[in-house]
Amino acid sequence: MAAISINVSTVKPLGDRVFVKVSPSEEKTAGGILLPDTAKEKPQVGEVVAVGPGKRNDDGSRSPIEVKVGDKVLYSKYAGTDIKLGGEDYVLLSEKDILAAVA
Repeated sequence: MAAISINVSTVKPLGDRVFVKVSPSEEKTAGGILLPDTAKEKPQVGEVVAVGPGKRNDDGSRSPIEVKVGDKVLYSKYAGTDIKLGGEDYVLLSEKDILAAVA
C-alpha cells in the first residue's frame, strides 16, 4: 500500500461539500478572564478553502455552490467532519450546514 501525502491543496471536496479553515476560538472572555482549553466553545466561523462542484439535480445538471474560496462563513455548531492538517483545524461541511456568509 502506497503512502499518500495529504495537505490543504490536495483536498478536493465532492458534491455540495465545502472545506473550511476554522477560525481560532477566543482565549479571553469580554471581562478579560483567560479560558482553559476545556472551557472554550467550538468555533462556528471559518474561511472557505475549497468547494465541490455542487449538488447534482434530478436532470443531471449541477446547482452551483453559493460560497466561494476566501469567503468567511458561519456554520452550525456540531456540523461536518473535523480534520487536522499540519497543526491547523479544518471542517468538511455540506453546503446546507452553512448558515451565512460573514462580511
